[in-house]
Amino acid sequence: MKQPLVPVVPMSHTAHIRSHRKPRRTATSTIAVRAGVAGGVLSTLAVAGASSAASAAEPVTQTLELPTLTADLAAQVAQSADATQQAAANYQLQAERDAAAAEAAKQAKADLAEAKKKAEARKKAAEEARQAAAERAARDAERPSLTATASVSAPSSGSVGTVLAFLQAQVGDAYVMGATGPNAWDCSSLVQAAFKQVGVDLPRVSQDQSMVGTDIPLSQIQAGDILYWGGKGSAYHVGVYIGNGQYLDAANPSKGVVIQDLSGYPASGAVRVL
Repeated sequence: MKQPLVPVVPMSHTAHIRSHRKPRRTATSTIAVRAGVAGGVLSTLAVAGASSAASAAEPVTQTLELPTLTADLAAQVAQSADATQQAAANYQLQAERDAAAAEAAKQAKADLAEAKKKAEARKKAAEEARQAAAERAARDAERPSLTATASVSAPSSGSVGTVLAFLQAQVGDAYVMGATGPNAWDCSSLVQAAFKQVGVDLPRVSQDQSMVGTDIPLSQIQAGDILYWGGKGSAYHVGVYIGNGQYLDAANPSKGVVIQDLSGYPASGAVRVL
């Protein structure tokens, strides 16, 4: 029996060359690949979770290795320590200097105040000495005029001259209430002491002194008459007329024993005991 003839198809000239095209993936193969990937991911997560759980259950101690202290590093550490110590010493020295400067400034201020105080005291003392010298010079200038007045006004008997000479010697003495000499007087003790030089014993106080002797009008007074201020028998001040419109008295604490013009302080009355 004859076999039927199969027609022969001519082969392409490139049929023996393998195709460069990638084989197509079927739906079934894609699903398999995705399933494999998902399984791998899940396995990785499971391993990671187990590792985390193990780490949480068993703490891990890490050991840090310190670097070896080399010679250079030791030198740097030593230099840093020296620098720190030097800085501290410098700060301490500066603090001591600041404290010393503050103390010196305080002492200088105190010394300046003390020097100023002493200078003011010296200035005051110099001014007081100047005033005292001026007052002494004024008293010395007044004494010659008193001598001339006394020599002119004194009677020939010399009793009034003796009284005026005593009074002249007391010019410049202090006024002290209740004092009776020899360097301090009040008004009545000076008059009493002056007349005692010629044997006239006068009362101690002004009121009584205004009552002794003979009353003399002020227009007729002479050197040696006793002047009084206030009422007769109630006088509060006395002095002695020395002539030429002047009198001598222990005036007050600020003036002491002085010579004054009668016109500046007119008397109330006068008595004569010599």
